[in-house]
Amino acid sequence: MARVLKSKELVNTRLATNYGGWMYCNKCNENIGYLCYSTYDKLELKYECNCGSQGSALLEFEDSKIGQKCNEELIIIKNRFCCPKDNEPLITILDKKVANYKMKITCKSCESIYER
Repeated sequence: MARVLKSKELVNTRLATNYGGWMYCNKCNENIGYLCYSTYDKLELKYECNCGSQGSALLEFEDSKIGQKCNEELIIIKNRFCCPKDNEPLITILDKKVANYKMKITCKSCESIYER
């Protein structure tokens, strides 16, 4: 069942689909990462692409839970940031394509909020 977005704010960024898939910088059209469709509840991402463009993404669903801040670190499995509680992939950020980034992402299954 498709989820309904409550908030979708993209700045200098586009997604391959409505709320997931490949993420691209609008200025240089480079792929900056991949957002897993069904495993996250909320994403707040701010980044600087290697081309100099400042981009951001805010995505939240109508059925999103508030979430609890978590002190645990996301784990990396096959270049994907994954929830350490269930190993579910959440997002991939292509470090070779972005100069820096800040991110808060909420895992849908455990409702933990992870920051990087």
